[in-house]
Amino acid sequence: MIPKRWSAAQPASSASAFPAASKSRFFQGLTTAEIHSVMDSARPRHLPANSIVTNQGDPADYFFLLTKGCARYFSINEEGEKVLLFWFVAGDIFGGAALLSQPSTYLLSTETVKESRVFVWHRSVLKDLVARYPRLQENALCIALDYLTWFHASHMALVSHTARQRLARVLTTLAPGIGHKVPGGIELDITNEELANAANVTPFTASRLLSEWQRTGAITKGRGRLVLRSPQELLLHRV
Repeated sequence: MIPKRWSAAQPASSASAFPAASKSRFFQGLTTAEIHSVMDSARPRHLPANSIVTNQGDPADYFFLLTKGCARYFSINEEGEKVLLFWFVAGDIFGGAALLSQPSTYLLSTETVKESRVFVWHRSVLKDLVARYPRLQENALCIALDYLTWFHASHMALVSHTARQRLARVLTTLAPGIGHKVPGGIELDITNEELANAANVTPFTASRLLSEWQRTGAITKGRGRLVLRSPQELLLHRV
């Protein structure tokens, strides 16, 4: 049974939700006919912005392919504060614990950042699909390795980089994924608080650094959005 927290959303049209499904790494190595077979086994869903899709600790009964919009992993620490983690864009997968042969739970929570569309597979359906198309499991493992690499880099940055370096890394990492090109740079719909959380710095530090970078012309900043104009300068820590 689809979780009630998002089951009320209207199903998206599978034909229009992700016409370029073959571009997802999850489908790499599959034929067009095989991709359609896998997608026909899913339930497409439309999700409003700020929807909780998975909850940390809940049974990992569903596997997701994001087809439109933006989502992210988050966790709640012992103080009850939300810690933002990995961002997802169209073509990315999450809920990978549903691929395990033994029932498991979600390690992290997932929420949509923008209005989004997903394809959803129940783990029982997914088990049959993986048996028919073993390449799916291999692709999922490769993607999981990329996620682990990202978390490793984030941890290393936390213990060895300055606040300036961490914030610069967050901006330059997020821009290609959740940003979109505009005249003069890449625009991101993101707040100072979200950037501070992702970089593990205080909102005051994030605001101070962003103001400094805006004065140098590396970025321009507005309410809830930012245009990254010179990612090279941020990466080289020249500003």
